[in-house]
Amino acid sequence: MSTPLSPREVALAWFGPMWNNRDLSLLKELMAPGAVGHLEGGRKSIGPEGFAEFQAEFVAAVPDIKLEVVNCLADGDDACVHWRATGIHNGDGMGMVPSQESLDFQGVTWLRVENGQIVEGWDFWNFDSLLKKMSCA
Repeated sequence: MSTPLSPREVALAWFGPMWNNRDLSLLKELMAPGAVGHLEGGRKSIGPEGFAEFQAEFVAAVPDIKLEVVNCLADGDDACVHWRATGIHNGDGMGMVPSQESLDFQGVTWLRVENGQIVEGWDFWNFDSLLKKMSCA
């Protein structure tokens, strides 16, 4: 039996290989089945399947989205990640007509990790501003 990943390692894998490579097997490895995600826009996801739905919608809208970790702090079972995302809104996801806008936005995500898996997470970023920019076709 291998040692579970630390909260910092989980956070770095989440915002690197999982998002940037769209690795659903890694998503299932890093997130507990009953994990709760408190997403911007008042949305909540439950477990890997719930988060995968959100991610698929976002990637459909911004197919080339890339996330970069600006900073990552960890303490006990918590990891806090300051991230930056870039891409072009040229897909039909999220119920919007592609605006062809270049996107560059930042946010913070707080993760609670137990036994190497995310059990709860909170996103903080200006979702309304991003939607406004994406709707400017």
